[in-house]
Amino acid sequence: MSATTSFDLVVLLCGLGLLAAVAANAVGSRLRIPAPALFLVVAAAASDLVPALGRIPLLTSERIVTIALILILFDGGMHIGWRRFRAAAGATTWVGVAGTAVTAAAIALLCRFALGIDWQAALLLGAALSPTDPAVVFSVLGDRDIRGRSGTILEGESGVNDPVGIALLAALLVAGNGHGGDPFVGGIVEFLLQMAVGGAVGAAGGLLLGVLVRRVRLPNESLYPLRSLAFAVLLYGAAALLHGSGFLAVFVAGILVGDARGPYRAEVRRFTNGLSSLAEIVAFTVLGFSVSWSAVLRPDALLPGLLLAVVLIVVIRPLLVGALLAPIRLQLGERAFVLLAGLKGAVPILLGVMIRESGLPGAERVASIVFVVVLVSVVVQGGLTPQLAAWFRVPMRQVEQQPFVAGLRFEEEPRGVQHFSVAHGSAAEGASLGDLLLGERGWVSLVRRDGRAVRLSGRTRLEAGDEVLAFADPELDVSELFEAPR
Repeated sequence: MSATTSFDLVVLLCGLGLLAAVAANAVGSRLRIPAPALFLVVAAAASDLVPALGRIPLLTSERIVTIALILILFDGGMHIGWRRFRAAAGATTWVGVAGTAVTAAAIALLCRFALGIDWQAALLLGAALSPTDPAVVFSVLGDRDIRGRSGTILEGESGVNDPVGIALLAALLVAGNGHGGDPFVGGIVEFLLQMAVGGAVGAAGGLLLGVLVRRVRLPNESLYPLRSLAFAVLLYGAAALLHGSGFLAVFVAGILVGDARGPYRAEVRRFTNGLSSLAEIVAFTVLGFSVSWSAVLRPDALLPGLLLAVVLIVVIRPLLVGALLAPIRLQLGERAFVLLAGLKGAVPILLGVMIRESGLPGAERVASIVFVVVLVSVVVQGGLTPQLAAWFRVPMRQVEQQPFVAGLRFEEEPRGVQHFSVAHGSAAEGASLGDLLLGERGWVSLVRRDGRAVRLSGRTRLEAGDEVLAFADPELDVSELFEAPR
């Protein structure tokens, strides 16, 4: 076979693989199994059937997944946006940082005293399994609308605690390699440095990107999403070179720029969302290739992994993270939902790959245990997340696809465009457009009801759940008309 033919075959197989991954999303939605679980299982099986797939260097896998996480975290931060994040910023940061630390400590103690694993491997397992995962959380919650703060806390926590978990593991590896001095103090200093530098670079970069988005015009529509993507990659590199957490920098920047108004905003969001979906497929597939089912199914990995998964899901997170959530105002059902829907995913497996790459004693077993825990979490917790929301009466609805759009483009941003949803019990519910008190300086331009445009006249009456596009002077605040009475 010639080199050209061999390359063409690789391209063909990659195309087939991507189509199969897209189909897996559809199959997963029907079976109520998150698509990442299918990617992991199939890729791990493929690496056993085709050993060449499992020979991808661990460093290469780590770098591929790193790029994928940059895309996922940046898009996830933009999806949350500053307005949503601000409402739950304290709770999200507190659970993301403190929750990761107590979870890591609890897992390490369980591994050491219940499973008899030595301290070094126990600490590494604690660090690897402590963070929840944005790829799985955004995948499960991305097409669902959750009222209240529980959805924001879950998504924000997964973005915050990933950098925390990665920095914690890096600090433990530095301490374990014994590069002089007190290893414990060195690990703490490394962790704090990564968090501080990553947060600072992300905040500065997000504010700067927001200014560029609003004020700097580009000659071509296609350049706007590329600029945002290039800036996210730039921030990761800058933070990493300054010994900070590049993942935290990217996530913070995404949050700060998520609500920034600017040209082609919708196009940028669609572009980053599409890349994030591709990154999710690539990340879980590559990580699946790095795992061998023969190693995972060994009793010394499978049994500890199953035990850890059960204890982590039903004991450690509900008790310890639940205690941290105690001072945070949440309804009882929302609190239970947050505690039982903390999903593991790509980042813990990536940390397992990093542990295996370190060459420390027992690293292969640790990585296999991590894979078992993640697989149980993705399949069981991810599949039950919608049901958990129903059990705990957390308002969650499937966001229906709306593939058609009607609109106009303008050279300058229209002033005073406002978007509202008519709440039940609001002044707008049942009111006709002619009677709606927008004054002489405002008018309703478009109403969407049940996914369809409503033909408007002065006698058209609004209903709860209607989405309204209105024009009004920027100084005129009419939002109270559409909000439920307090």
